[in-house]
Amino acid sequence: MDLIIRRAVLPRSAAQSNGPVDIGIEGGRIAAVEPALAATAREEIDADGSLVAPPFVDAHFHMDATLSYGLPRVNASGTLLEGIALWGELKPHLTQEALVARALQYCDWAVARGLLAIRTHVDVCDERLLAVEALLEVKRRVARYMDLQLVAFPQDGLLRSAGAFDNLKRAIAMGVDVVGGIPHFERTMADGAESVRLLCEFAAKKGLRVDMHCDESDDPMSRHIETLAAQTYRLGMQGRVTGSHLTSMHSMDNYYVSKLLPLMREAGVAAIANPLINITLQGRSDTYPKRRGMTRVPEMMAAGIDVAFGHDCVMDPWYSLGSGDMLEVAHMGLHVAQMTGIDAMHACFDAVTANAARILGLEGYGIEPGCDANLVVLDARDAVEAIRLRAARLAVVSRGKVVSRAPAARAHLSLEGRPEEVDFKLHRE
Repeated sequence: MDLIIRRAVLPRSAAQSNGPVDIGIEGGRIAAVEPALAATAREEIDADGSLVAPPFVDAHFHMDATLSYGLPRVNASGTLLEGIALWGELKPHLTQEALVARALQYCDWAVARGLLAIRTHVDVCDERLLAVEALLEVKRRVARYMDLQLVAFPQDGLLRSAGAFDNLKRAIAMGVDVVGGIPHFERTMADGAESVRLLCEFAAKKGLRVDMHCDESDDPMSRHIETLAAQTYRLGMQGRVTGSHLTSMHSMDNYYVSKLLPLMREAGVAAIANPLINITLQGRSDTYPKRRGMTRVPEMMAAGIDVAFGHDCVMDPWYSLGSGDMLEVAHMGLHVAQMTGIDAMHACFDAVTANAARILGLEGYGIEPGCDANLVVLDARDAVEAIRLRAARLAVVSRGKVVSRAPAARAHLSLEGRPEEVDFKLHRE
């Protein structure tokens, strides 16, 4: 074989047995997953009881804006609306070369953190479609080691921005993968509902997936997710449609939500929360009590709705922080949603791995024979410890090849509360 990872502990969602396993890789695919694999390989990694997971998946990101923090100025208020206005100021000054350079730098960060699949929204409210051209080029360049899925996103509103629908159609014709939208940013609720109808009908005709920024607001009457679910059901698009953000749901009354969640489940609409950004941008007009701002993640999971977490922003007009670490996203989501039960914490790990992969429709994802050999070796014994420590990525394997290595932090604590193994003399091989 080409590579064997020995003594790997798998996440709950991937484990076929309770004990460690060996993972054999050949020809860019997983060839075997079994205890004490008898085969040999040209290269071996001894996981030594560490967690080996399928790669992290970011289900919601804006790569066209990433690493642009401070251009042309800083978001002084830190609000969503100033961020949108600031992006509008920056767009005329964008160049394809700078967009590509920043995106490729971010992809390097992502790979080092075991993030090998990203769904990124790309603004189409620019007649030049510079960002679309740039990210299509980035997608081509990173294809050998990363899955990049592009969403045609009418940032300024499909109906509110002149030419946005035509631009969106052009972007899809150029090779963009998913139809996006932002109904709550239209001029009226009626225009928002109409934009959902138009976009879903277009996507259904083209056989495409849909992922809309939906109800990213503190307004409990922003209910476009209801329209999105209804259109999904009407057009028979179950399993192909996602509502992102859904932050208005945290302000809705419980009776309405008790009707909404079954509708979403019936329509097969998935949901993506963005913990770092949702709790930063929402609740800004509140004094106290102050709303948390993230959508109802545990309630949606309990209702049988697919839920994933996204990073959304890294060092851009909306968010000055971030590093491409999906364990940081899971860590924040766990706290904000108060998902501290053992099963709930494992579910938060799934929200940045298996759930996100399912929402994106990634083929060959997982840890079983026949799956693509995309894996991350974490300096942790299970998913909960990985989130708690934001564990080092000891090795990242993409398409069967080791593409990144990092030293162990080794700060595990035993049940007795004593450091079992501590080595702060970090070094690289």
